Amino acid sequence: MPPVHWPPLRQRDGVTCGPTVAIVAAARLDADYAARLAAPEWFAAEQGRLHRRLNRCWPRALGTTPMAMAAALSTHSAVRYRWRWARRRDRLLDVREAVLLGWPVPMLVGNVAPRHWVLLTQWRDDGFACYEPSSGQIRRVTVAQVRGAELVGLGFARPWAFVLPTRLSGRFSAR
Repeated sequence: MPPVHWPPLRQRDGVTCGPTVAIVAAARLDADYAARLAAPEWFAAEQGRLHRRLNRCWPRALGTTPMAMAAALSTHSAVRYRWRWARRRDRLLDVREAVLLGWPVPMLVGNVAPRHWVLLTQWRDDGFACYEPSSGQIRRVTVAQVRGAELVGLGFARPWAFVLPTRLSGRFSAR
């Protein structure tokens, strides 16, 4: 999938990182949905609409659950998405494979608790291009930073969960 060049897309408030990441990921999967990003007012309204839809049974103030993120991406994808916990010294083979195949991979990060969604979008020299929704910027995140819970520039150091497509080659799933 070629790189996407949109104007900076930022979350509208302190609790819409999940919906913002879901919108940007869905735009990478669905060209018709992506075309709507040209209208800033649509983007802001879509964050609110999606936040309400994803959090019907979960307090919005607590953010978006990994299950809700997987459901949001499955709506715009040819495959279903699932989530899995990040593990200590995670080899990230399934995450790397998904990104290399062009699938966006949301990553839930935090410190002592999960707090913020970001989006892994491309593989670059032993690291990922990572969309950070509070700034609207693309940051570089290395495999060593993810594996060692030493993330920089994302607001939080530790990965908690990944949301991945269910159909990869199968060589690297859940390792």
